[in-house]
Amino acid sequence: MEAMPTRQDFDEAAAAIRQATILQPKIAIVLGSGLSALADAVQEATAIDFWAIPHFPISTIPGHQGRLVLGHLEGQPVAVMQGRTHYYEGYSIHQVTLPIRVLRLLGVETLILTNAAGGLNKSFRSGDLMLIVDHINMVGMGGVNPLRGPNDPELGPRFLDMSKAYDRGLRQMALQIAQTEGIPMHRGVYVGLAGPTFESPAEIRFLRQMGGDAVGMSTTSETVVARHGGMRVLGISGISNVAIDDPDSVSEASHEEVLEAGALLTPRMATVIRGVISQL
Repeated sequence: MEAMPTRQDFDEAAAAIRQATILQPKIAIVLGSGLSALADAVQEATAIDFWAIPHFPISTIPGHQGRLVLGHLEGQPVAVMQGRTHYYEGYSIHQVTLPIRVLRLLGVETLILTNAAGGLNKSFRSGDLMLIVDHINMVGMGGVNPLRGPNDPELGPRFLDMSKAYDRGLRQMALQIAQTEGIPMHRGVYVGLAGPTFESPAEIRFLRQMGGDAVGMSTTSETVVARHGGMRVLGISGISNVAIDDPDSVSEASHEEVLEAGALLTPRMATVIRGVISQL
């Protein structure tokens, strides 16, 4: 039977974080693969290892430090997850999304999700940013949904409308900042898969045909839980590699490639995120 954290687990995790800081963040950021350097910009920071927070899942993937950093960014109190856990690591989808529940209990109202993704859209190049306007949650559509099971009405509704998953106002803000700073930013649909295998060429062609612009192994379930709790969500993908759609291609996808792309993506991502935070 899959592990399903309880409301008491959420409360205990939130209480442990409150004991470590008096900060009351309204904004939280989740940093994807290779993007953790943004956490270094947080001022007056208090860092808590995931393992020190009761019930928090612990990241096992290179490029995910597994720390919660609380402090100030652009003058705003923020909580920054320096890395995340994934369904493919062996956790239940409820455990993977527990941190989002905890952030909501801490008072977070706006969630900024980042990820490293493969480019399905043929016009995308490694190092580009993609603003997520919508997603295709293949994991959730397959039955692995973080809202499966008994619903706590204090956390959110039984049946959740996902027609406005990614906040329009936040998207417009991010686009304006990117334009002002001269940072190319695409708009597109993110496809969330379970991983950990990279997609086959046939799967890439299928995902592209069904309307996907970028593909990754996170984010969609976090968005579901955040929206369930009434949080505004901004999602930005860093295109770390161009998806391989030809079985005879000499190229190969690798996690090392994803991490290397982070060096180019991080300053671009940081500029947009800091700009959004400064305006909230």
